Amino acid sequence: MATLNGSPASPAALQALALTNYGHFTTMRVEDGGVRGLALHLARLVADCREVFGAELDAEWVRECVRREAGGRPGSLMVRVTVFDPELELTAPDRTGRPGVLVTTRPAAGDPGRPLPALRVQRLPFRRDAPSVKHVALFGQLRLRRAARLAGFDDVLFTGPDGLVSEGCTWNAGFVDGAGTVVWPEAEVLAGTTMRLLRTAGSGHVTAPVTDARLRSMRAAFATSTGFGVRALAAVDDIAFRTDDPVIGALRESYAAVPPDRL
Repeated sequence: MATLNGSPASPAALQALALTNYGHFTTMRVEDGGVRGLALHLARLVADCREVFGAELDAEWVRECVRREAGGRPGSLMVRVTVFDPELELTAPDRTGRPGVLVTTRPAAGDPGRPLPALRVQRLPFRRDAPSVKHVALFGQLRLRRAARLAGFDDVLFTGPDGLVSEGCTWNAGFVDGAGTVVWPEAEVLAGTTMRLLRTAGSGHVTAPVTDARLRSMRAAFATSTGFGVRALAAVDDIAFRTDDPVIGALRESYAAVPPDRL
């Protein structure tokens, strides 16, 4: 079910979003009415609404919309909150009305505390438009994810014009160097909620440029996402990594230990 501002979303409203594809969103994992990093998700929506629409978004209203749709459901599910203007026109996107809050749900896969199969990813050059905003324009990312999968990989890892590693298609990338330090790429990336929670909860994290040479010196690599928590990368192109590295296990445990906030 899809709700817009707390009521069933009309086909006309969903059509407006599909045809303009202008808005922003966040995706959170709701587990028995709780969300890890709920405040970060709400803060992202508020900041992005100012950037995308020049409007103030009521974080408590967003919380209420999510609570109505998912707060009382047992178990785990993924909730996407999309903020868009149902009345926006292609010819006059500056004349925006009041952005609406669309809440959609889907089943959650796996358990953030348990490892999923490691991913093999391919590096491809790409720079997201407005990389600090979690916006709905996903064509570029999905096109390259498709290309990587057609080439026999599980997913794609982006590099910038300078060749430096940045982020995955819908996840942040991290690495473990020979000393066991967690290295996050120094690049234009969308700082995900899972990555931010891990950096707050742990020590021994640094941010540094990840060149090809530095990538090849790493002993492990991983992806972070609200959907799956921490997931090992088995390989980047022809570079194989250790998938059972204890640092990745510790990160997974650290994330699973983050107490959820009640909706």
